[in-house]
Amino acid sequence: MFEAWEKILSRFRPDSELMQLNARVGQPVQVSETLGRVLLTAQRAQVWSDGLVTPVVLDALEDAGYVMSFDRMQQTTDLAQAAQDNSPLVLADRLPQDQRWSLNSVQSVVTLQGGARLDVGGVAKGWAAEQTLNYLAELGPAMVDAGGDMVFSAAPSGGPWEVEIENPFAPAHDSSLPVLGVEQGAVATSGRDLRKWYHRGQPAHHIIDPRTGLPVITDVLTATVVAPTIFQAEVAAKVAVILGSPEGMRWVSAHHDLGVLLILKDGAVKMNEWMESQLL
Repeated sequence: MFEAWEKILSRFRPDSELMQLNARVGQPVQVSETLGRVLLTAQRAQVWSDGLVTPVVLDALEDAGYVMSFDRMQQTTDLAQAAQDNSPLVLADRLPQDQRWSLNSVQSVVTLQGGARLDVGGVAKGWAAEQTLNYLAELGPAMVDAGGDMVFSAAPSGGPWEVEIENPFAPAHDSSLPVLGVEQGAVATSGRDLRKWYHRGQPAHHIIDPRTGLPVITDVLTATVVAPTIFQAEVAAKVAVILGSPEGMRWVSAHHDLGVLLILKDGAVKMNEWMESQLL
């Protein structure tokens, strides 16, 4: 299932349906059911987050040096060479206001305008995890973890699903953070602690602030959100990282049934009351 979705949704495969769509700027393009459903999810994320979580970040990601899958980036020497590159950093252009896209969800027709190119990585993992859970839950209690985006069916007998939040400042399996008890729903973590690299001698990572077109710089290193759905968890976690701790905490806490735990770059941990209620 994941292999089939990868062929449709990956921006790292030039022959994927997504990249074929990106090559047809200015033309109405009818897309498959799968791509249409994921783009509808991306559209909902863009609206709910007031534009902070948007698929129109592909150019900015490439400008930041994210031009291949992260697995390949870890295996190449380009990262070490880039760290020694003293050439001036070319900042990504600010995303123009007229760079936009539209989706007719009834006809599954997408139109890209103003040079917009899409990356659906912000929502595709969660969407794929949810589809997989729907399949597995028919067989019994199930949990799906797609790169930190976790969805849970009704918990097995004997108690809730136990989820440990990784502490980037602690050794593996030696976390000082509390454990979550999730009866059903989703948990997502967004952060700039793992997918990071040097580009033209400057540190970079994969979370783009669409207001600047650059990798975001805030006091939040990672954000973990517990929510009824993976869509809510995934979007809210990314919003918290982009906005920073004071405003991000307010944004997440203003929405019902969302728990958030932030790990700041100085090692401090902050959480809201809803998250505290989910702790074991």
